[in-house]
Amino acid sequence: MTTTNTDNATATAPTPRYAAADIAAAVARALANADDRPVPRLDARRFPHKYAALAQDFQTSAWQHLDAGDLPQASNKAWGLAAETVKAVAAQHGGIIHKHHSIAEVIDQLCRLTLDAGDGESALLLGGSYMIAERLHINFYENEFSETIVLQGLIKCEELSARLYILFWPAGAPDPDPVTA
Repeated sequence: MTTTNTDNATATAPTPRYAAADIAAAVARALANADDRPVPRLDARRFPHKYAALAQDFQTSAWQHLDAGDLPQASNKAWGLAAETVKAVAAQHGGIIHKHHSIAEVIDQLCRLTLDAGDGESALLLGGSYMIAERLHINFYENEFSETIVLQGLIKCEELSARLYILFWPAGAPDPDPVTA
């Protein structure tokens, strides 16, 4: 288990883009639903690449822990990949997530956005993969899953991350070395 699987997520990923205003509105609705405090757009611009870098770190760490046989840590790092990607996308569109519940609300609103656009495949991938990520987070505490299940969950978290970037990040993926102002 030394390679990551991101090809599956990008090979069948749809190409439609969503208007930045629609994504920002979905993020704002999610944060309002979760009663999360808004952050002015100027402040939010500092965070997207920070969260994207954290997501990348969690992905690398998840594979390392899986290779070492540390399934609870691999599970939690896979969850971190998913959560930080959602936070990166939200921040890219003006929202900073402060509450765990807000992550689920953002996923819900993005699922609705994809459904409204007729992209049921993406809605299913986003919602289903997020539920798997949540369960992996629980597995960190419960340590119930086999290596095979954790591996499959990690792959689904990678697919979730890739699809979020493809659909909701301006260039399809964050710049690995962004210039920060």
